[in-house]
Amino acid sequence: MNIGLIKEIKVHEYRVGLTPDCVASYVSAGHKVLVEKSAGEGAGFSDGEYVSKGAIITEDKKRIFR
Repeated sequence: MNIGLIKEIKVHEYRVGLTPDCVASYVSAGHKVLVEKSAGEGAGFSDGEYVSKGAIITEDKKRIFR
């Protein structure tokens, strides 16, 4: 399964749908996780943390929705 995480666009909204640990769980179960660049910054998670858990970082929202 492909799982996508996009950046929140609402003003002053800092929550994120997946933490890096959630990504690790999905990846270890065989899923592919795409994360929009900087999606986790408001919640304190860097792109590097997501990558280290197996996510693929992209700036292309259309790719995530496909």
